[in-house]
Amino acid sequence: MPRIRWARVGLATAPWLFIAAAYVLLPDYLPLGAQIMIMILFALSLDLIVGYAGLVSLGHAAFFGVGAYAAGLLARHTAADPLIGLAVGALAGAVLGLASGALVLRTRGLTFLMLTLSVVFVLHEIANRAVFLTGGDDGLQGMTVPPILGLWRFDMFGRTAYVYTALVLLACWLALVHLVDSPFGRSLVGIRENEIRMRSLGAPVFRRVLAAYTVSAALAGIAGALSAQTTQFVALKSISFSLSAEILIMLILGGVGRLYGAFLGPAVYMVAQDAFAKGDPVFWSFWIGVVLIVVVLAGRNGVIGVIEDIARRLRKADHP
Repeated sequence: MPRIRWARVGLATAPWLFIAAAYVLLPDYLPLGAQIMIMILFALSLDLIVGYAGLVSLGHAAFFGVGAYAAGLLARHTAADPLIGLAVGALAGAVLGLASGALVLRTRGLTFLMLTLSVVFVLHEIANRAVFLTGGDDGLQGMTVPPILGLWRFDMFGRTAYVYTALVLLACWLALVHLVDSPFGRSLVGIRENEIRMRSLGAPVFRRVLAAYTVSAALAGIAGALSAQTTQFVALKSISFSLSAEILIMLILGGVGRLYGAFLGPAVYMVAQDAFAKGDPVFWSFWIGVVLIVVVLAGRNGVIGVIEDIARRLRKADHP
């Protein structure tokens, strides 16, 4: 029992030790590190509905993009503190999640999948046409993000952005850990496993799934706001189907329904993408595909599944 407890402590602290070490040991890669952590937060938000509620969505970038545009427009037209921008991004994502969830969550399976896809397509086209507001295909530019709390200015080396992103990610991760370990989180797992039985037990299934969907959307909005603030640019891709598919691939690559998989997937995907793009700029996507195939075939639940299989075999070797 103590060994299991220490293993959980090690699993919980390892990502944060690596993030702290990367700040010291990899100063040239801090901007990339900040973007990886933003994608980790985005993947965590998706894992709440995919891994715990069992709802596979292809439109999650709608919430990321709305949060990014909301924070970007706030920074462009006001001198509001970045923390206010995060709150605005979270609110924008939550409002969209609540409004769209009230409609799409009345369906399941392929119908739900297509409706989430439709939402991101509609919002993508609105952002593309509203050039006066979003910049259209050229993206939202010309924003100036003030120092955090008036003290820490975003520097060209990415140090402030890295620490700021890491702290926001830590706060959101702690909130999510508390949420999924609560009775509410366990009820989501029950709904995923047997929705009919949960209804027969009197659980308010629709309200709980809608609440999870709204929280997930708010977290995605925070990730979008972070992206806008740290890059001072919002691309049209931030509210696209391609980003929705990409973050779902990252989550599956890392492992679904464990939270820690959301740390591994984006990190492996984006580091591999950066390395392959430098080594083979034309066919880098081919090598990304090979990595995905190998990981999915090797592990039952992505990278974290591979790690668990290795640990299980080592335990069997120690205790034949």
